[in-house]
This record gives sequence, C-alpha cells and structure tokens, in this order.
Amino acid sequence: MKPIWIVDDDQSIRFVLEKALLREELPTRSFTNPREVLLALDAANDEDGPQILVSDIRMPGGSGLDLLSKVKEKHPGLPVIIMTAFSDLDSAVSAFQGGAFEYLPKPFDLPKAIELIRRAVEESQREEVAEERITAAPEMLGQAPAMQDVFRAIGRLSQSNVTVMITGESGTGKELVARALHKHSPRASGPFVAINTAAIPKDLLESELFGHERGAFTGAQTMRRGRFEQAEGGTLFLDEIGDMPFDLQTRLLRVLSDGHFYRVGGHNAVKANVRVIAATHQDLEQRVKEGAFREDLFHRLNVIRLRLPALRERREDVPMLARHFLQQSAKQLGVEPKRISDAALAQLAGFGFPGNVRQLENICHWLTVMAPAQLIEPKDLPPEVAVAPGDAPAAVRTAPMPEAAVKPAGSEAPALAPAAATAVPAPGAWEAGLEAEAMQLLASGRHDVWEELSRRFESRLILTALSNTRGRRIEAAQKLGIGRNTITRKIQELGLE
Repeated sequence: MKPIWIVDDDQSIRFVLEKALLREELPTRSFTNPREVLLALDAANDEDGPQILVSDIRMPGGSGLDLLSKVKEKHPGLPVIIMTAFSDLDSAVSAFQGGAFEYLPKPFDLPKAIELIRRAVEESQREEVAEERITAAPEMLGQAPAMQDVFRAIGRLSQSNVTVMITGESGTGKELVARALHKHSPRASGPFVAINTAAIPKDLLESELFGHERGAFTGAQTMRRGRFEQAEGGTLFLDEIGDMPFDLQTRLLRVLSDGHFYRVGGHNAVKANVRVIAATHQDLEQRVKEGAFREDLFHRLNVIRLRLPALRERREDVPMLARHFLQQSAKQLGVEPKRISDAALAQLAGFGFPGNVRQLENICHWLTVMAPAQLIEPKDLPPEVAVAPGDAPAAVRTAPMPEAAVKPAGSEAPALAPAAATAVPAPGAWEAGLEAEAMQLLASGRHDVWEELSRRFESRLILTALSNTRGRRIEAAQKLGIGRNTITRKIQELGLE
C-alpha cells in the first residue's frame, strides 16, 4: 500500500500521527515543509507516491494552502486533509475551495483523526477504481441484469433498420437508448433527429413533422422542411408517441406503410428514407383499448420492443451512476469533483427515485453546488431522499396511533389516549415528502392521484387532531378550523369510525 504523507513543522504532531497510523498498519512518510513535499512528488512514481496527504496550513517553509493548490494541479485525484491550529472561517473556506478532502482543526481527537485518514484512504482506493470505469464508460452505464439485457438488445439490433418501440417510466433514459441504436446502426453517418410529440401544440405538430409549403397557412412565409426530411438517411426519434393526436397518427401510419408523405399544403409526395424509433411512458395497449391510439399504428411501431427498467429496479447501479454524474457535474461547473461516502450511497440506493435516472442526475448536480464539504455524507443529501415512497417523510413521522376506535361524540367509551410524542418536522420536509409521493404515483400511470393523496392527507390530519384532543370531535374540529358536521361526515367518508 502507498504511504500516507504527513507535512508539519511540529515534530510532536508528526510523531503522534506516525505512531497511531503504524498501529493501524498504515505506512507513513513525514516532511517538515511544503518544498520537501513538492520535490518528493516530482521524484515519486506511481508505486511510492502518496495515498493521501495530511498537511498543516502554517509552516515556516510555506503555506499548506499553496501546497494544496500545487498538488491539485499535478494530482487532482489525491485526497488532501488540511490541519490548522487557526480554526477560522477563511482557512476552512480556502481549504475546501482548493479541493481539500477534509478540514481538521487542532487540537484534534487522535482516534477521530485516524478515522478520518482511514476514510480518506478508502475513498482514494474506491475513486481510483471508479475513475477507471468512468474513463472507459460508454454513452450508457449499468451493471444490473436488466440493463445488460438492454445493452445486448442494442447489440443485436446494431445492423438492423427495424422499427423499435422503447417503453419505460419518465427519466429512465429512453432518448439515450434511441441515440445508441442510431450510433451503432448502418445509419450512424446520417442525422439523428428527436421530437417530443407531447411538447408541441397539436396545431403545430403536423408542420413540425412533415413541413409545410409557402402559404399553406397564415404565417407560412417560406417553405419549411419537417423533421422527417431533416432526418433523411438517418433516424427520427418520436418521444411520447402515446400523446400524438389521433388524426396525426393516421398520417404517421401512412408514412410508415408506404414511405411517402406530403408537406402541409403540398401536392407532391416526398419520399422518407428514415428509420423511426418511438418511445412512450404510457401503456399503449390500454390506450388502444380506450380508443385513444390506433391499433394498426401500434402494431406498426411495436415491431421490436425495448423496456427500460426503472432505477428502483436496478439499485446496484446507483453508486456507479452517482459517481459518474458527480464527475460530469463538476466538469460542467469547472470545480473539483466531490466524493460520496458509502453511507450516503446506501441512502441514495434505498430511495425510490420516482424521477428515475434524470432525478439522480439532478440530485448530483444539486450536491455539487450545495454540499458543504468535498465528501458527501447522508446529512448533505436533499430532503426528499430521506423519504421512502409510500411513507410519510422521516422528519414528520409520528408514533403509531393507539389501538382504540374513534368513538362518536357523547359515547360512554373511553376517549382516545394521547399519542406518543411526535417528531418535530423539519421546515418544508412534509412538502418534500408529498412531492416525492406524488411523483411516484404519477409515474405509475394512475389517474386518481388527487383523490388518493387527498384522502390520505385528510385521514392523517383528522386522526392527529383527534389524538391531540383525546378523541373529542368538537374540539378537534375547532382546532382544525372546520365545522362539527364536517368532521363527522369526513370520519364516515374516510372510514375512520
């Protein structure tokens, strides 16, 4: 194992750290000033270079922050722990802005310092492996069996021009798969043109797809080529095909059947040499049964179907994807990539991700900007990640309700016992939980989300109020700001009797 380099002009600090690390079977090499470190780094090879660097800030031979800056220029992936007896804001900010792994104020607790160094060593080793994977990573990532099936399908389809239907929840990466199908097909040298049919108003979609002739309608000052013509010799990706208006479905079917189309207002047929790949998050078979989607078009598009798994079905890919997105985000923002602890990765992997891979990418972008340290811990994760889909937010969960029925007003039965002490909600936590649950239900394709969430919200609110008032309905109604008849009716409607 490569040694841990310690830089401090204080001989006692070096001695204490050396002995403590030796007991942990971690090799060390010590220096008294930054100049010695830089000379040693220039002379070191991959085997005898440092695993991590632990440096003081203020030394007679130079500044630890200057050393940090020079080390990061030559070895950007090397974790650096900054120590200082001057625990001021400027030192901490400068250390983290310079890319320090962690900031360790003196005097430090030795066991905690050793624990921090060991964590940096583990992170260093893990990041070395992760960086190798990311460097060699293709346009899509995934080790889960479900994603490997997708990769195999793309491989089998690489020399084919067959029409493909990609299904999967929003945010699973359907356009990435479409691009991969195009990139590895005989049409790779042609254009890849994508259009989201749900994002374009119905009256403009026809012109977007097929183009229009000059004077075809008010505002058509010139002839315009549509997406089919723009994709000539390449691939046209029709995203959210399930939302295409019914009359346009007929025109699309005709193009797929005979390979010709007419521009809006045109009289001359235009030949379409285009491979069509369609995608949807909807259940098209159900849409066909409802009469909202043409059955013949469905069969024409559904020649080969690729289903993309939701992220919750491939949780083992979360760590790899998170590290990839953190690297990507840092590159876009021009900052040092942040690292993420095993505990934070475990919490991420346990999250339901209603927004799938796109949501994970957004979370990583948020963490790159908002996480306070270079190492991301569970406490740094955004509030919604603490909420398991289908549950109340962790910050607002209460103790179980007592096993006693809610009795009508005036009943001789004992009133409700007071509930156990409740957790104090973090500001905005329950809204984040509500948002996460709503995203989960919406992504599942349900059409009663308003009713379902309203029923659960009202039930929890009324039961909590009754618990607070020991089962007294009139007092609970007063505290909630509703009428006595309203609370009685709600209890009956919601089955809370």
